[in-house]
Amino acid sequence: MQEIFLPNGMEAIQASYTEYPLDEFNQNPFIQALPPLADKSTIIKKLAMNPSFDEQERQMESVYRLQMISRLYQFFQPLPIHLEIWDMINNLLIQGYLARNPFDPAYKRYLHETGKQIINRTFDINSRQNFRTTAGCGTLIGLSGMGKTTSVGRVLSNIPQVVIHNEYRGQHFNQIQLVWLKLDAPSTSSLKALCLQFFMRVDELLGTNNYKKYVSRNASVDMMLPLIGQLAQNIGLGLLIIDETQNIKGRGADQIMNFFVSLINSGVNLAIIGTPGAYGLFGDELRIARRLTGNSEIIFNNMDYNDEFKFLLESMWRYQWTKKFTPLTEEFAKVIYDETQGISDLIVKIFVYSQRKAISTGKEELTVELIRNVANEKFKLMREMLNAIRTGNPYKIAKYEDIRRIESATIQSANEHPRKPLKAKNNEKSRKNEAKDVPTMPQVKKAKRNTAYAEGDLRLLLKNGVKQEKTPYEVLSEHGFIDDMVQWNVGVNS
Repeated sequence: MQEIFLPNGMEAIQASYTEYPLDEFNQNPFIQALPPLADKSTIIKKLAMNPSFDEQERQMESVYRLQMISRLYQFFQPLPIHLEIWDMINNLLIQGYLARNPFDPAYKRYLHETGKQIINRTFDINSRQNFRTTAGCGTLIGLSGMGKTTSVGRVLSNIPQVVIHNEYRGQHFNQIQLVWLKLDAPSTSSLKALCLQFFMRVDELLGTNNYKKYVSRNASVDMMLPLIGQLAQNIGLGLLIIDETQNIKGRGADQIMNFFVSLINSGVNLAIIGTPGAYGLFGDELRIARRLTGNSEIIFNNMDYNDEFKFLLESMWRYQWTKKFTPLTEEFAKVIYDETQGISDLIVKIFVYSQRKAISTGKEELTVELIRNVANEKFKLMREMLNAIRTGNPYKIAKYEDIRRIESATIQSANEHPRKPLKAKNNEKSRKNEAKDVPTMPQVKKAKRNTAYAEGDLRLLLKNGVKQEKTPYEVLSEHGFIDDMVQWNVGVNS
């Protein structure tokens, strides 16, 4: 792809059109200007980032090696979930452009009519006559520190952001295509702030003056929304990415979520990124949940102690700048998992901090004891959160919304997981209360109660505790169901 520069100094790509075996792709310059589709091995090569490293560097002075260790922050090892993110973004782009062919007479007529309505102020953002959108939304929800933003950034780095079209199939086609745009959800949950950010970012990238032209201090959100939709069509915006959506709360949340749905209806694709705190935004209304989880929904939980975690550790382990290389053992893997709980960011950091500690103290070797000490020193602020994840106690995890693990059961409908034992118990109790008012009733043999409790069931824990001659308090305390109330004691003492 030929690189060119816009008048404002921003880099762009001269359109180069790929021929596909699919006719619907070959008639649309927006789709053909995208990078060619890639197979799995090619995607892995494109996503991987390996820092510069030479074994001879281990013999250099410590002052230089301490700096070299920071190269590990550039390390990126593709995992299966990263391939899912790649597919989600690329599929959204292609599918969204299908109905937005700039050479389709029906689409051009729709743009013309919409522009007239905006000028005459008769535009209805919820009306989409004569236009059937193929746009959708993808969601990426996961624990803080798992690399959601970094992963999306790695995918986007392989997709040109600005493409310049001049001629298509012998026809004059002077068009700027903004393939993707990434914004952060405003911490104030203000829709107006999000709209202003949209205009400013577009102007920054394309060198336009939309902010000055359309926005003023008195401009209302109702005035800006149709302008955003029309501008997105005019610049061929393929994908709008909204990060940090857990910030969307309070009264402004409904406004912003309705705005997202309106954008999808107008043909603009969305990708929404956030921590588990953002997951509740999608369940209030079926209309919103259906739109915002219609194309792809990726849950990015912390890694389990399995082959995937070990593969990540093995891929990173060779980057050691200590004079003595330490082989990776099962003991090292278990210790690192215990101290990081499978959170990607912490895995890299504990490896970096441990090497710095080994070099600065002159030990020049990684040990299990050293890794434990480093974790105690560097992860003090995260200790309570990591302990909450480690115990799996929902009461403790609920204190920190960005570490809540989302299971598949929470995504499926309640009808697929009815709480029959609880309902049966309540109904039985109700029937007993009603029976007190009846003088004579025939004795009915009760069905034998089901005692096959699931793993982790509190009743099973108490039952096993009786067999081990433990008190209920000992059982509950042992499994983390009794709060140590440390924070309350701190408050009293202070």
